[in-house]
Amino acid sequence: MEEVSSYEKALDVLSSFITLRSPADKGSKCSRFEFVFDYIKILDLEEPISKMKIIHVAGTKGKGSTCTFVESILRNCGLRTGLFTSPHLIDVRERFRIDGVDICEDKFSAHFWWCYDILKENTNEDLPMPFLFCFFTLLALKIFTAEQVDVVILEVGIGGRLDSTNLVQAPIVCGICSLGYDHVEILGHTLRQIAGEKAGIFKHGVPAFTVSQPDEAMSVLQEKASQLGVHLEVAPPLDANLLNGQKLGLEGEHQYQNAGLAVALCYTWLHRTGHLEITNLEQTSSLPESFIKGLTTANLQGRAQIVPDQHIDIESPGDLVFYLDGAHTSESMEICARWFSIAIKEDSQPQDNFRASHELVQMPPDERSRKNTIQILLFNSMSVRDPQLLLLHLIKTCASHGVHFKKALFVPNMTAFFKFGSHALPPTDSQVDLSWQFTLQREWESLMQGNKGGDAKSTDGVCEEVKDDSELSTKSCENSMVFSSLPLAIKWLRDGVKQYQSISFQVIPHLVGEYCIFDVILPVDTHFSSFENMVEVSSLLLSQLWMGHMYN
Repeated sequence: MEEVSSYEKALDVLSSFITLRSPADKGSKCSRFEFVFDYIKILDLEEPISKMKIIHVAGTKGKGSTCTFVESILRNCGLRTGLFTSPHLIDVRERFRIDGVDICEDKFSAHFWWCYDILKENTNEDLPMPFLFCFFTLLALKIFTAEQVDVVILEVGIGGRLDSTNLVQAPIVCGICSLGYDHVEILGHTLRQIAGEKAGIFKHGVPAFTVSQPDEAMSVLQEKASQLGVHLEVAPPLDANLLNGQKLGLEGEHQYQNAGLAVALCYTWLHRTGHLEITNLEQTSSLPESFIKGLTTANLQGRAQIVPDQHIDIESPGDLVFYLDGAHTSESMEICARWFSIAIKEDSQPQDNFRASHELVQMPPDERSRKNTIQILLFNSMSVRDPQLLLLHLIKTCASHGVHFKKALFVPNMTAFFKFGSHALPPTDSQVDLSWQFTLQREWESLMQGNKGGDAKSTDGVCEEVKDDSELSTKSCENSMVFSSLPLAIKWLRDGVKQYQSISFQVIPHLVGEYCIFDVILPVDTHFSSFENMVEVSSLLLSQLWMGHMYN
């Protein structure tokens, strides 16, 4: 029997941190933010944290991209960087990056067990073990201390005021990305309440930057800044001309706003830490070469990413292409839909912007242009979100660009079975509950029937019960299908491409951040030794976020 590695044992222990507590549950002792200060004392991290030169970033949309830009810029300035982000897509180590690279398994294991053993020995009923995201935050700070990084970039999990990352008392500079409605059951149902939670990362006298915000949100940010003596500035979107003809490393027009914020944060950090003399940022008519290189080489999986399927044994691998993005609010869904519509119209070529993509074989543009194309949505969302709002924004935005979906495929969130690691077992048939997927399907059929001028409420008549390969009963409707797993939906797509070789399938999965879709569509040897292992979902991602055990 093969011996389980220290890293795999660590993943098993991480799984034990997971609870089914609702994110809005305030009653659990473990959810109290102030416990985090007890934890850093136990781990003897108070002094190291006080010496860290930290950039702290909150926001509803764009904070992951902004942090990625910041890290890339400062790394290209010759600094040793530590980046902490969430969630991960494939491997938990993605959350902890040193100089732009995921921490290795050996170092992860060593730091994990050091933190875990000390906390386990010193916690009790009155001071319980931290929840998962809190543990990740502590682990990140331990890793960055050991690695002696020059700069730490911390992405907030949820909100800001009571987020575990807000244990930082003296950052060098803070950033607030675009604000909108998300996690309302935790942060509040108004922009004013949400902005107040985000502004909770402001610290007395520490400069802060934000982007253009709705008036209701901006007024709160300004109020909080004034109360704390924070100099708050609005960073303008980056002028594309400053890139000297190059493009941002992250696709999408909205990224220029994130890039502009990242530039302001980097200039301020460099100036305040004595690394760069800046006279007046607003008068800057050019960017340093290190900034341009950082912005144009920044890389973040699952953000406006085009990935052709690699498992189809046909002459034209470009016939099944996935357009990946992590949109999860109505505003970001609109941006994602606009990007998707423009990308497929421009016949965009797959980007060589993530590891394991260097061997992608692409069909020549002239050959692809002779084929008909159909657009398919591959969708799941947690039940906390309003599916009608998300789907409506997607349908309307795409339709305004002349893009209409042929089919929507709904799949369950396999990550809800709560297991870390590539050796995690997939759910058995008896564990699969498709009730939420049927709800999503009804919403889609209703919206599609309404768009066609039919009775938006009479959708059951066009649906029929079918059996999938696992012999689970699913429902196939005129405009949609439900599958009992993500791999089965991918198999249906691949079978369709093989059967209809005159058609190219363009698929937009609303799954990034909920599924480890890369494990299903990338080559087998990219991550796993067999197809069976490949399709096992290996991360918790946003399902963890919604179970609420990560962000306290």
